Amino acid sequence: MKIFDKYILKSFLQPFLATFFVVLFVLVMQALWLAFDEIAGKGIDIFFILKFLGYLALILTPTALPIGILLSSIMALGTLAENYEFAAIKSAGISLKRVIRPLVILVVLLSGLNFVFLNNIYPWATLKQKNLYLNMKKKKPALALVPGAFNTEIPGFSIKFDEKYGEEKNLLKNVQIADLNANKGKIKVITAEKGTISTEEGSKYMTLTLENGNYYEEHLNRVMMPQDRSRMPASKASFKTYTINIDISSFSDDNSLDDEKIKEHHGMLSIIQLDSISKINKIEYDTYTHNRAEIFYNTIYAKKLFKYPDSVLNKKLAPEILDNFNQRNKSTILNESVQILNRTIDRNKYQIKDFKDKRKILNLYDFEFYYRISFSLACLVLFFIGAPLGSIIRKGGFGLPLIMAITIFVIYFFISQLGRNLSEESAISAILGSWLSTLILLPFGLLLTRRATKGMGIFNIDVLFNKIQKIFNKLIHRKISIK
Repeated sequence: MKIFDKYILKSFLQPFLATFFVVLFVLVMQALWLAFDEIAGKGIDIFFILKFLGYLALILTPTALPIGILLSSIMALGTLAENYEFAAIKSAGISLKRVIRPLVILVVLLSGLNFVFLNNIYPWATLKQKNLYLNMKKKKPALALVPGAFNTEIPGFSIKFDEKYGEEKNLLKNVQIADLNANKGKIKVITAEKGTISTEEGSKYMTLTLENGNYYEEHLNRVMMPQDRSRMPASKASFKTYTINIDISSFSDDNSLDDEKIKEHHGMLSIIQLDSISKINKIEYDTYTHNRAEIFYNTIYAKKLFKYPDSVLNKKLAPEILDNFNQRNKSTILNESVQILNRTIDRNKYQIKDFKDKRKILNLYDFEFYYRISFSLACLVLFFIGAPLGSIIRKGGFGLPLIMAITIFVIYFFISQLGRNLSEESAISAILGSWLSTLILLPFGLLLTRRATKGMGIFNIDVLFNKIQKIFNKLIHRKISIK
């Protein structure tokens, strides 16, 4: 390796290492801040919190890497241009392509490293982090209860209240509890003016003491039809004090923090696993749509709609089917037809959400498969934007380069999210949505590289003014010639 190449690499690596770790720290702190309310004050050991931060750092490393490359490329080339080192290099007959050649090789290697990271370490870290986060949220579920919403963190109960107050935040106001343990729906409801949550140290039960409330329960059978529910008896009572003991043993075990109950999230799978599960989901989705279509076909009696040969037509029957019936039968036929059609329309309306949800899950797996590849190449695309941009603006340091790097990456991130949302809703294909940001920004990178190679600025305003002046002069000459 030549001394010149070593110097260029050193000029790039020094700001790259600094910016990479700074960006990674900021991203981790932002993610921790968003999750702080869910895990704070639950008595979780510091070891698990450090594990949570470690998993977060591994998950955010592929995002911090392209930001670091973009920022350090602007800073490195900007510093060379600002200190007139780039002018000296050009005067020695060395082109911009030759200057960035070792950097291109380095960025290609970093892109490959980012792909390996995304395909192996990122899924494992996502698996650990998401399960650990869900398990930490379940610790001391009383603290996770949110006023003004139906809280379902405690299995078998839906709890709603207006206000949580007191020194320990264990006093509730205007409580409404639905007991769902019978798996029959919301048939047992308890309301109270006040409630107190208490849990003894080491106990596997949480005690909820209610004051001045009402108790209501419907008595239903499992095989009961919906129209028969209104005929069944119900119990209603008032109370001054009512105590509920809720089993929270699954929340209080520290060993349960390492449980892994979610394993097939699209972010927890490698590319091979994503492709395999995507194929299975496609087969299930095709089977689901085929069954729904077959049910619809049979419901409207479409199989009975076939053409009769002319030889078997009954000449005595009128061509219009309804003309062969009297007025009363016509009304009966039309009413039944409208009822069948309305039931079919209502059934299809209820099934639209199922269709969309199944299609969205399928699109998520397809998008993640292609996005792993396209995001790995984001390092290279952003480098071809940052390197020529740094040589053009001729500014080093953290000032202007930082602002430009953040602006460019925000644009890249916005386009990526737009592609994800469009592909989820099947507005565009998953492969196009995953490559959308790369396809849009790559031409700008090539344009900036071309202009920087020729020593041109980002935008030459003199050229625009000259064109406007020429047009203005032509208009004046035309007016003079007309006169």
